[in-house]
Amino acid sequence: MGTARILVVDDERDYNETIVKRLARRGFLPQSAFSGQQALEALGRDPFDVVLLDILMPGMDGIETLREIKKRFPGPEVILLTGHASVESGVQGMSIGANAYLLKPVDFEELLAAIDQAHERKLLGADTR
Repeated sequence: MGTARILVVDDERDYNETIVKRLARRGFLPQSAFSGQQALEALGRDPFDVVLLDILMPGMDGIETLREIKKRFPGPEVILLTGHASVESGVQGMSIGANAYLLKPVDFEELLAAIDQAHERKLLGADTR
């Protein structure tokens, strides 16, 4: 199925780096971005299969970042993460085109399952173009 390239977008540096290390150990190709702006710059430089996107970030929040990603880079599947159980932002994110919505602290196995499902969806989408 190929190795998924994953962009982890979260302003909490320790959390971001922990997720990146754990994903790398599982054979993924993860990269960090610490803001919505950094995420857009990274997507402009490199192709990613899946974006893990925190909703609550200073400056450009996850929903705004998701809108820009979908407008400029329709390729990657986006999984929203939030530490605050906001059903409205999850529903809003899904309506904009997010693949899934997970609450932090996320169970790592649940996260891996969501990444696999998103990556599979991306590959299937790429095959039908």
